[in-house]
Amino acid sequence: MIVTLSLLMTMLLLTFSPIKGQANPNLGVSAEHAVLMDSESGRVLFEKDAYDSSLIASTTKIMTAIIAIESGKLDEKVEVSGQAVRTEGSSIYLTEDEKIPLRDLVYGLMLRSGNDSAVAIAEHVGGSVEGFTHLMNEKAQWLGMQSSHFENPHGLDGETHFSSAYDLGLLMAYAMKDETFREVTGSEKYLSENRDYAWMNKNKLLTKYYEPTNGGKTGFTKKAGRTLVSSAERDGMELIAVTLNAPDDWNDHQRMYEWGFEHFETVQLQKQGVMEANGQSYYIPRDVSMPLSLLEKEQLEAHFYRYPVDDSSHLAGVAHYSIGDTPLLKTHVWKERPEQGLIEESLNFMKQLTGVSIW
Repeated sequence: MIVTLSLLMTMLLLTFSPIKGQANPNLGVSAEHAVLMDSESGRVLFEKDAYDSSLIASTTKIMTAIIAIESGKLDEKVEVSGQAVRTEGSSIYLTEDEKIPLRDLVYGLMLRSGNDSAVAIAEHVGGSVEGFTHLMNEKAQWLGMQSSHFENPHGLDGETHFSSAYDLGLLMAYAMKDETFREVTGSEKYLSENRDYAWMNKNKLLTKYYEPTNGGKTGFTKKAGRTLVSSAERDGMELIAVTLNAPDDWNDHQRMYEWGFEHFETVQLQKQGVMEANGQSYYIPRDVSMPLSLLEKEQLEAHFYRYPVDDSSHLAGVAHYSIGDTPLLKTHVWKERPEQGLIEESLNFMKQLTGVSIW
């Protein structure tokens, strides 16, 4: 069973392997580092030094929030420590020994950027701030955030606390696939059962400036400058924008979104299910869609490369998609649909190992 699970997990993880694309149009942004990516496929539509590590300030809290949500402890009461109360920087004004639901702390973290909330979450979920940052770095590694390292749950500057615009885009795209996270980050306000006033969301892109916005997290320190991660959806396409050290971040994000929505549309490249080709039946394990420009749609090419007939694996071959001579992505094609029970067992096995679901 271990061998079978290992093989199937490899096939699941490699089913969709987008090849990083970089588009550099004449699109000016104030940010030192920026990226615009498609939330579903991860395709990079625009980037500016997006793969370089940088200080990220409170955009760190996206990682803190998703780990807290996935812990399954949102309804538990958290007893606030003195260490959490004394955390410097932005605060939701917790009091020592206050007992507050973890769910409320996550809202305070994301809407008001409470550093005290971040530490309270870390101590409750991870046992300590150090234990929680270990979870953060494990999650970052699992998500493929290769230019990231976390040393705290709030984002105050640290010598070994950094990420990149691209990595934060990956993190946000992952987090937005969780319905609870979407609800939290998309809320304009939240009333905790421990407060008689509502917390208002600091993300003005969501609350004031740009109607398609459906989530995000702001950040600022003197060294990091203004940092912002956001998401926006229009006509079924959801995009993620990240800017680091951006004096004009609100406008940067609006410009990137308007350019992306104007120049790209989501195109379905393959549909899950059985397909027939040259008298043979094959199984496509999932739908695959990709944002393409009008010119790219005209130049799109697809080729299927079949593995040797005597290959003992469950894979039939691989489909390559390209724009002219430029590779776009590749997906594995199976010989037949695997047993559903085996897939579910494998996914549960992976979830136990990582604390997350395959997406």
